[in-house]
Amino acid sequence: MDDEKNLPKLYRELADWWPVLSAPADYAEEANFYRQAIVDLCPFSPRTMLELGSGGGNNASHLKQHFKLTLVDLAPGMLAVSQKLNPEVEHLQGDMRTVRLGRTFDAVFIHDAIEYMTTEEDLRRAIETAYLHCRPGGVALFAPDAVRETFKPATSHGGHDGDVRALRYLEWTWDPDPADTHYIFTMVYMLREEGQETQAILDEHHCGLYGHEDWLRIIDQVGFEAHWRPFEHSELPESSTNIYLGFKPGFKN
Repeated sequence: MDDEKNLPKLYRELADWWPVLSAPADYAEEANFYRQAIVDLCPFSPRTMLELGSGGGNNASHLKQHFKLTLVDLAPGMLAVSQKLNPEVEHLQGDMRTVRLGRTFDAVFIHDAIEYMTTEEDLRRAIETAYLHCRPGGVALFAPDAVRETFKPATSHGGHDGDVRALRYLEWTWDPDPADTHYIFTMVYMLREEGQETQAILDEHHCGLYGHEDWLRIIDQVGFEAHWRPFEHSELPESSTNIYLGFKPGFKN
């Protein structure tokens, strides 16, 4: 896949560093929030879930306690990381804009990988994929890191120590052109491996940025009933961003 070659370094040659950049335990609170949001909207008890853009499987490591999961990601290296963490879960390579599995699920989940849809057409295609794979009465959840109305330039840092590896990062988020539909976050990774010198690597991520009404409009146009709620997390300011949900009509009890 040509798009695979255009992925940021983090998802290609640095993919096996993911567990020391972002630890699964850090995702417990938000995974529970996403699960509850789906359950609240779904008219039945959802049992199956498709996650598109599943990355290193950190959300899945918590959601698999509640759902039978199928994980899809574009990057083979990230799928390999997730398979180590979630060996009991089905993993498939695919692009969220074009993948067609020929089956439906009670819930479809796209975490912050939805951020990499930098045009409205790509965003629509990803949401269409969610619609096609969602059963009537099912729920799709989309979790962008930012929406236009609340976007703020920022810097952050983090990382973790592993057994023989350690990583620290600096993240700088900014919007070079507020008139278009994307923003940039630039990452500097400092990698330290036992017996080797520390190295620093620069990695630029181009992400989509859409307004609140754009999200609702596209979700509705695809065929869902659009819903939203503020994202709630103990480490983030109130109303810093939203999650968006699509309810698929046609459910018969």
